[in-house]
Amino acid sequence: MKKILLQTTIPYTADDWNITRFSMLRAHLRDGGFDVTSRDKEDLTRIDQSDFDQMWLIAVDTGSGLSAKECEAIARFNKGGRGLLVARDHQDLGSSVCTIDGIGTAHHFHSRNLDPDTAHRTRDDQQARDIDWPNFHSGQNGEYQRIRAAGDRHPLLAREDGSTIEWFPAHPHEGDVSAPPSDHSARVIATGTSKTTGHAFNLIVALEGNGKRGPGVAESSFHHFCDYNWDPRAGAPSFVTDPAGDEVVRDPKRLGDIKRYVRNAARWLAAK
Repeated sequence: MKKILLQTTIPYTADDWNITRFSMLRAHLRDGGFDVTSRDKEDLTRIDQSDFDQMWLIAVDTGSGLSAKECEAIARFNKGGRGLLVARDHQDLGSSVCTIDGIGTAHHFHSRNLDPDTAHRTRDDQQARDIDWPNFHSGQNGEYQRIRAAGDRHPLLAREDGSTIEWFPAHPHEGDVSAPPSDHSARVIATGTSKTTGHAFNLIVALEGNGKRGPGVAESSFHHFCDYNWDPRAGAPSFVTDPAGDEVVRDPKRLGDIKRYVRNAARWLAAK
């Protein structure tokens, strides 16, 4: 049985995005036949010496969640052929990941590893005035966003019947990812559309590795995976003040797309 480490970048704090707020993701991965260890921040300086086959890193820190030595060990883990998914969020949330060699360069923040496209260095979401760019508005928490496959459809976006995944949980201020020019195995595989400006933005970058490292997935927001966005009745930390929608509660069938994507990602990260 393939082993997945699902870990946040913060110590347990009740009123924050601790690992218990990703219980539905953990359960879905386990139902898919994976051995999942889920935990809040623990030392990762020897993760490359562990027996995990892949790691899903939920970066919810404000910039100091990972040390330089931890980032080096995570890079060794990935270079050793094992899979790595890194999800962050708006502005500088999760910015400690950007020094992970390889996948870290796919993540752009407000004050670190800025997007080379200066057009993306501007406020998109206009509701939360205390959150600066990158903050792409794909919809309210509790709503869906329609996503689009970029280029040839990647296997991560295939439904069981062969059609293409179309719906992801929405979030009012997603982060910024792009394919690092230095990694020819990397490409944007899905985009979303801002409900503020109508502009497209990158949702997912897949890094194939091509023998130089294991596969990787860079996600614009951890809100694609948390309980609150799969069911807003699960609640959120008190600092979340954006009004939540009820679309996923009224029409839970479309959650099948994100759940299929999760299974696809786990299998793809494990198969390389």
